[in-house]
Amino acid sequence: MANLIVGSNKSYSLLFKYCSGHWPKIYLFGDFITESFGGGGWGASLANHFSRTVDVVLRGYSGYNKRLALKIVDRVFPAAESSGAAAPLTVTVFFGANDACLPDRYGAFQHVPLDEYKRNLHSIVASLKKRWPSTLILLITPPPIDEVQRIRHPYVENPLGLPERTNEAAGAFAKACVETAGECGISVVDLWTRMQHYPDWRNAFLRSRKT
Repeated sequence: MANLIVGSNKSYSLLFKYCSGHWPKIYLFGDFITESFGGGGWGASLANHFSRTVDVVLRGYSGYNKRLALKIVDRVFPAAESSGAAAPLTVTVFFGANDACLPDRYGAFQHVPLDEYKRNLHSIVASLKKRWPSTLILLITPPPIDEVQRIRHPYVENPLGLPERTNEAAGAFAKACVETAGECGISVVDLWTRMQHYPDWRNAFLRSRKT
């Protein structure tokens, strides 16, 4: 997954510049997929890729959707005027997997309507742009869903025997994320599409029942 993200945007040439005596920073802002920083996780892979060049700073929150992310976006990053350091080179914004839970399945409490998802994403981007005008903001779409594994490994009792997330729903949220990036004039990685271009993408990229 890290290769899909790192290799997706020419703007990452900026990541090798040294800023004002401080290590440049990349902030990873997202849900459980971003929180997974252990061995083999995409955040850990980025940290290794940019070792001794860039500090990769995790801001991942398991269970969060865009609605909850909007409530904390102004509190999880250092204040621009008081941090004493240069603005980060990049902030990745990677939500949507939880938002795309279906409203009539057992994960309904995480569901966010598609139009609200877009509004929340616009608001998060606006907040980050206001805080750090020079920072590259990179949106990442939710990944595709392996529905068979979601059925085999539900989080809680699943009497319907149906996945609480579908690949079709994830694709709709991915499309909305891409549209929002275009409307905001910022970069985006369409992870939902890119992953499915690879043969056997389920086994190649998905390591848990969460996606």
